[in-house]
Amino acid sequence: MAPALRFDVFHSLPPQGVEGSGEAPASPACLFCLSWPTAPVTTVGTPPGNLAHRRGLEMMLSRGTRTPLQTLVGGSAFSLTWHLRGLGAEASVFGLDAQGRLADDRYMVFYNQPTSPCAGVRLAAPDRFEVDVTRLPASLQRLVLVLSVEGPGVFHDVTAGSLVLSAPGHEARFDFTGQEFAQERALMLAEVYRKNDQWRVAIVAQGFNGGLDAVVRHFGGEVAEDTPPPPRVSLEKRVAAEAPHLVDLTKKVGVSLEKKGLGRLQARVGLVLDASASMRRQYKDGKVQALLDRLLPLALRFDSDGALDVWAFDDRQTPLPPVSLANCRDYIAQANGGWRAWVGGANDEPSVMRDVITHFKKDRSRLPVYILFVSDGGVHKNREIKDLITEASSLPLFWQFMGLGGRNYGVLERLDTMGGRTVDNCGFFAIDDLHDLDDEAFYDRLLQEFPLWLGAARQARIVQDEA
Repeated sequence: MAPALRFDVFHSLPPQGVEGSGEAPASPACLFCLSWPTAPVTTVGTPPGNLAHRRGLEMMLSRGTRTPLQTLVGGSAFSLTWHLRGLGAEASVFGLDAQGRLADDRYMVFYNQPTSPCAGVRLAAPDRFEVDVTRLPASLQRLVLVLSVEGPGVFHDVTAGSLVLSAPGHEARFDFTGQEFAQERALMLAEVYRKNDQWRVAIVAQGFNGGLDAVVRHFGGEVAEDTPPPPRVSLEKRVAAEAPHLVDLTKKVGVSLEKKGLGRLQARVGLVLDASASMRRQYKDGKVQALLDRLLPLALRFDSDGALDVWAFDDRQTPLPPVSLANCRDYIAQANGGWRAWVGGANDEPSVMRDVITHFKKDRSRLPVYILFVSDGGVHKNREIKDLITEASSLPLFWQFMGLGGRNYGVLERLDTMGGRTVDNCGFFAIDDLHDLDDEAFYDRLLQEFPLWLGAARQARIVQDEA
């Protein structure tokens, strides 16, 4: 005889509307649980009001759940991972004091400030925070996880969403859809809070129509009023006059920088070009010039003086003249006698890396430096490269390695697992052809990990900038 199904019905009251948010309390929720007797449902906490239950080895949470952290993750350190389908969003964690106010601007942890001062909250990936409540100061009473819409759309557009709290041997999950929301552009998803010297977790799922700004104000933070952006019109006029073929790219990179919160950042930019013999076709076909054309607008946005430092390397390193609007057109064909004069040997990455480090060490401003390092593979001096990256981790240098049309990138593909560094100071991605990515996607890839490094480098006082 087949085992009978069990059908459970729980009723719960959702959390009340948040004062000052303009949100009305939601209607009572009803949870239907359908399960086999072989996978029993174990109620956790105080049923049915708590609405936390186990499904196999996974604890399922519902809106309104308030459960001891120890019950969910078995300790004080855990991961908060979120996923959305149907909507682009970014995550922030707010550290609040006993009055429910933002304890300190530094306790708003997000992509541009990825670690709290106490290191108790860390943005480890775009969709994951690592939390250790034992590191939090006594003045901090609550951590609130907030998702905010990136670009167009509202939370009603979400086709499937989830939040997972996990630690070794433990996992708790909350699933939701956009049917629970209307025009909200920010979502207070969950909070971790102290009660009677015990940390607890509440599933809130409270939306804010005003977006992230409304949440910041709700927690007592200040939101800069809309002000005219820095005088970019003069830059765009200058580009139009001196290098009109770059006008569109200059606008597109500006959009990408604003999306990443880097629109006002002052920084320097460097370009390191693989000039080994295997790259000859890339130079001949104009793809290296196209790459330079895409990168110069980034340098112009970061520093309107318009200097892009350039190196080429094969078995020797060749500093090239800085690129500017005045010499960017046909730069690759003309610089130092043109590419045919300095392309052709084997690749020696450590030699050029040392020269780059020495060059930027002379700059005492401690402004952040973004270095795009292009290679078509054949990387073999792994130990030397690793040592140089480790050495440079205490300097204001971020290395974005890009594989272009090659293979065997060696240690460049294992950068995220490297230890022993002051901060994680590099990233890597590979593409077969530069034209595989349109301009917007290319800039998004270039800037994917840079904001995380920038936040960590500021925290470690490696950089000093005015952003």
